[in-house]
Amino acid sequence: MRVEVPKAMYQGRFNDVNADVIVEYRANAGRLTTAFAAAPILLLNHRGAKSGAPYTSPLAFTRTADAYVIVASMGGAPVDPQWFRNVVAHPDVTIEVGAETIPVLARVAAGEERAQPYRAHADTISNFDDYQAGTSREIPVIVLERRDPPTG
Repeated sequence: MRVEVPKAMYQGRFNDVNADVIVEYRANAGRLTTAFAAAPILLLNHRGAKSGAPYTSPLAFTRTADAYVIVASMGGAPVDPQWFRNVVAHPDVTIEVGAETIPVLARVAAGEERAQPYRAHADTISNFDDYQAGTSREIPVIVLERRDPPTG
């Protein structure tokens, strides 16, 4: 299924929309009925690159055989989103998919490894082609591979 996210949902209101999505997502085990209801969404729990403060970002995702994939599009902005810089600095993160919290290791895909997951995103959510067309930067693709939870 191909989904288009209405532009009014993300222009100028990222923080407000994200806060509402996070509350609804957690209250309904990942089922959304408002913003991004038709898109596959996960919650990325990460730490500030410098501050170490905790953050949560709702993001569209796709799957490979053994990983989750997210894309640092920021709506086609000329700069990478802050969550991306955070994940590069602190790649041990968790994701919430439905009611499950999964510890993952994030890594940036490059070259051939980047092409197919980005295409899968654009084939699932039509806005991603527009995002890449609207910026001169190559939009990063991040692979999230399950890691063992810490022991002790």
